[in-house]
Amino acid sequence: MADETTTVSDLADLKDIAASVPQGDAAEIARVAAPLREREIDAQGRAYATGRRKDAVARVWVKPGTGKIIVNGRDQEVYFARPTLRLVINQPFGITDRTGQYDVIATVRGGGLSGQAGAVKHGIAQALTKYEPELRTTVKAAGFLTRDSRVVERKKYGKAKARRSFQFSKR
Repeated sequence: MADETTTVSDLADLKDIAASVPQGDAAEIARVAAPLREREIDAQGRAYATGRRKDAVARVWVKPGTGKIIVNGRDQEVYFARPTLRLVINQPFGITDRTGQYDVIATVRGGGLSGQAGAVKHGIAQALTKYEPELRTTVKAAGFLTRDSRVVERKKYGKAKARRSFQFSKR
């Protein structure tokens, strides 16, 4: 009960402050008073996140650095040989204007290369928002925080593939 009264009194104080300030600044006070997400960093100064896409799962650590991206112990140019996959991985940095400012260490398992690149992108986007919470609106608006839940449909018995039937023979 005591917690509720302090919360109500805090809200009343905020309303009093907002009423005493000119109208243009009330929105600024409400924005500042709104709780921003906490910065989540481990003892080594890294932000951790898990990214998923199709059957691939990526564990991603982001820390300030020179822009080096290491995937499964190899450089990104070696692991993701196709330039389109490297472009996918670097999208979160490009949209937030943080290219070359963070080092990324990722371990990926499962799926193919395309799914793994999507998983690393998802993990980088989540880790960036944990390291810099003010980037969340930018990354979320670009759709990088949403997990793409599409997975391959399983094959059913009596079918050639998931939905395709065997070829019909009239005779």
